[in-house]
Amino acid sequence: MIRIARHLASGGVGSGIGRPRQDELCRAVSCAYYAMFHTLAGCCADVVVGATRARRSQEAWRRTYRALEHGHAKNQCANTRMLDRFPPEIQRFGELFVDMQRLRHYADYDPEANFYRSAVVRFIDNTEGVISRFENVDARDRRAFAVFVLLRNRR
Repeated sequence: MIRIARHLASGGVGSGIGRPRQDELCRAVSCAYYAMFHTLAGCCADVVVGATRARRSQEAWRRTYRALEHGHAKNQCANTRMLDRFPPEIQRFGELFVDMQRLRHYADYDPEANFYRSAVVRFIDNTEGVISRFENVDARDRRAFAVFVLLRNRR
């Protein structure tokens, strides 16, 4: 997804001449968010069911992957009191997840959405770095975060 976002931000879909069109920049922002979402969904499935395909139930892995909900994950990540209990790399992932989801909604649903290429490239670079650091966090902490974003608290 990051590769696609970079391609879109470079104007690679249209004529390839000059600067990217607004629809390409909007799609690039959306792709950057989805890179985060799919990283998180994959993490949830890997740490709950198992990362090794040969040693897991593929159906259970797929169900866990699909269980991640955009709105619930965003709300959990916006809960700074709880997010502060995680390592800094996970905190930063959660904070950026909230920001990128807001930007994705603007990019995808506001017909007058307008982005500068330089800002979109910064979003993509930042997202790529945060994802990379998140993926290197200890599995125990990523597992706790997966439970945090997947499951709802009972009242």
